[in-house]
Amino acid sequence: MNLALETRNEKSIKAVIWITTVVICAAVTILQMHIFPVPEVIPSFIYKLPMVNAFLNGTCSVLLIFSLLAIKKRNISLHRKLNLTAFLLSSLFLVCYVTAHYFIPDTKYGDVDHNGMLDVAESAAVSGIKPIYLVILLTHIFLAVIVFPMVLLSFYYGLTDQRVKHKKLTRFSYPIWLYVTVTGVVVYLMIAPYYNY
Repeated sequence: MNLALETRNEKSIKAVIWITTVVICAAVTILQMHIFPVPEVIPSFIYKLPMVNAFLNGTCSVLLIFSLLAIKKRNISLHRKLNLTAFLLSSLFLVCYVTAHYFIPDTKYGDVDHNGMLDVAESAAVSGIKPIYLVILLTHIFLAVIVFPMVLLSFYYGLTDQRVKHKKLTRFSYPIWLYVTVTGVVVYLMIAPYYNY
């Protein structure tokens, strides 16, 4: 493949990655605004999706750690399989996440009586831990948005055997992706006691 064609292909791939990122971020933002009406009867499996998402995130964390160990041992085949599996699970996570946020109302951290508001006693009960929760949640969300196109581009470089570019980018994308998957589990464990279902 000549250099001009390779450069054109990479530009096209980058354009697709950025368009995909913008579309997904817009979809999640719109769903968070609860503009679209939700059906009166919500399928019961929907309420299991946050737990499924935590499981998917936790599994991805383990896969990413083993992926790093595999590449350190120069086992490229295993490294690729583990990363592809993590990517597929992360894609499934995204579908579950969007679905859950469409159907399930937001949960407030510390809302013990599940009325959608924090009274003085509820606020006082979580005043020490809520700032930590918010830092973890906000960094999780922000870095998930940042890492999404980086992961896609890392995969492109890896699958097209552009090892120098792949290695250079994954120095940044790998720790961020791992942080996002680990904090996804932490956020679930912290908010789960306040779910109203």
